Amino acid sequence: MNASDQRAFVKFDKIDKSYDGEVLVVKNLNLDIEKGEFVTMLGPSGSGKTTTLMMLAGFETPTNGEIFLENKPISKIPPYEREIGMVFQNYALFPHMTVQENLSFPLEVRKNSKSETQEKVKKALDMVELGEFGSRFPAQLSGGQQQRVALARALVFEPRLVLMDEPLGALDKNLREQMQYEIKHIHERIGITVVYVTHDQSEALTMSNRIAVFNDGVVQQLSTPDILYEKPENSFVAEFIGENNTMLGTLKKDDGDYCEVEIEGAGIVKAKKINVGSVGEKTKLSVRPERVMINSQKDHNSFEGVVEELIYLGDHIRARLSVCNNNDFIVKMPNEGNIVLKEKSKIKVSWDPSDIRALDYN
Repeated sequence: MNASDQRAFVKFDKIDKSYDGEVLVVKNLNLDIEKGEFVTMLGPSGSGKTTTLMMLAGFETPTNGEIFLENKPISKIPPYEREIGMVFQNYALFPHMTVQENLSFPLEVRKNSKSETQEKVKKALDMVELGEFGSRFPAQLSGGQQQRVALARALVFEPRLVLMDEPLGALDKNLREQMQYEIKHIHERIGITVVYVTHDQSEALTMSNRIAVFNDGVVQQLSTPDILYEKPENSFVAEFIGENNTMLGTLKKDDGDYCEVEIEGAGIVKAKKINVGSVGEKTKLSVRPERVMINSQKDHNSFEGVVEELIYLGDHIRARLSVCNNNDFIVKMPNEGNIVLKEKSKIKVSWDPSDIRALDYN
């Protein structure tokens, strides 16, 4: 291993996983996670993210490659010897045990003394603000309280690493958002390494230091939330992360960092060149709704559109337009108290060349 490998707290080294010996659900995965990071594996169902987490936990074995934890190979080490905490979507609490007994269980298995167990249980319950709930049973708690208990149980034995598999999926929207911040703040306070799995992009953006976007068993991009949103490297990431307007065209001119793309029947778009083929080949353009300007004339990328629909969303107005052969072109405008647009009216839209990315055509 080289020096950078030595620094990786968790390392996936050339990992393949197949269940039937033919189809790979994880393909040549190389991923380093640093100590203290909060890394989220994000992707649609069947993308390989949960399988990757289960291999790290020890519930699945890689077909090829090796996983290292603190520079030691762990693929042949059983789950209970890895000192890894787990939090699941269904909480997996013992219903016949009180909250305190649920938290004591992993400590008793590890032969902690009674006094040490009591001290660690109290500390863990205080951490999730449930210090007064130790004598209750899981059925006497709300969903959010049960999830906090599950989190406390994963942390109580002071594991090297905590894995979370869709832990907030069963909660309603408001509680889910509240728990996102609570987990994020607990992570910031105690500094433990967290690997988190979700298909919810906003959850990943809210909580993570870095996000690995999975699709078809491959990490499409591994970046910080802001880079992932602002600078997607391919069209899958651009469309999966956040809202996105796409336009299909043909590459007409390659001009260094920028290129010109012809949209049939609409004209030429100047765009940031990111992931394109040769001149004459198809490409997909990507621009975020909040980067589009209304009735602001530009030297480049100024087009006429029709307002198809207006939706009032309180803090902003969402307009659906027909622009450049796209009838679902979305623009978001801050609500400044006066809605100037009208449905079926013609308007001008524009965007800076630096805000639109030319990506692979898939």
